[in-house]
Amino acid sequence: MSPLMPTPREFRTLAQCPQFAISEAQDDLHLRTKYRPFLLDPETEATDWISKLELESVITQVEENLSRTNSRIKVLVLYGSLRQRSYSKLMAFEASRILHRLGCDVRIFNPRELPIRDSVDAAHPSVQELRDLSLWSDGHIWCSPEQHGNLTAVFKNQIDWIPLSTGSVRPTQGRTLSIIQVNGGSQSFNAVNSLRILGRWMRMFTIPNQSSLPMAWKQFEDEGGDGSGGARLLPSGNRERLVDCMEEFC
Repeated sequence: MSPLMPTPREFRTLAQCPQFAISEAQDDLHLRTKYRPFLLDPETEATDWISKLELESVITQVEENLSRTNSRIKVLVLYGSLRQRSYSKLMAFEASRILHRLGCDVRIFNPRELPIRDSVDAAHPSVQELRDLSLWSDGHIWCSPEQHGNLTAVFKNQIDWIPLSTGSVRPTQGRTLSIIQVNGGSQSFNAVNSLRILGRWMRMFTIPNQSSLPMAWKQFEDEGGDGSGGARLLPSGNRERLVDCMEEFC
C-alpha cells in the first residue's frame, strides 16, 4: 500500500466485545432471573444478528465510559401488552439485548401484576417495584403498541403510577428516553408522538430518533410463539432503525 494511502479502518463487531455485557458470574442471580428475561444462551448470543453488528463509534464510547467511570448505564425497559405473544415485549427484548451487549445494566419491568392506577394504595408491591426501578435508572426505553390510534392502557398505566414529583423534584427529570411503537397494520407514529409528549412532560431527554414497526405480526420469527420471547426480529430496515435508536441512546 502506498504510504500516501490511509490505512483502512477496522470496525469491530459486538461478538468481539463480549466483556461489555454483564456476565452470569458478575450478575446477581435474582436480578438476572427477574429482570433479564431477554438473555439468550451463550451459543446463540455468540452468533446471532446482534453479535454481527458493527458499531465502532459506540463501542469506543462504551470502552471509554467503562474505563473512566467503571459504571454502567442503568436502563429501565417498559412494554405495553399482556398478550402471550406480545410484539411490544418481543421488540423490547431485542432492544434490551442490544443495550446489554453494549454494557448497559438493563432491567425489564413486567406489567402483569400492576393494578389499575388508584384502584389500590401506592404501597402495593408492584407499584413500589416500578417506582424503585424508575428511581434507580439513568434512562428508559418505552415500547407501546398502537391501539385505537394511541397508547395501550397497559402501557399508560405504568406511566401513571410513576409520580411526577417527590418533594420539589420530578423522579424522571434528566433521564434519557428512547421511544418505540409496534403496529398491527401499516406504519403509524401516533403512539411515539404520545410517548414523546409524555417524556417531555416528565422532563426527560427524548432522543430525536424513534422506531415504529409496521405489521409486527410479520416481523418476527415463528419460533417462540409460546410467549417465551424467543422469536427474533427479522432482517429489515425496521430492524436497522431499532439498532440506530439504541446506538443513539447510548
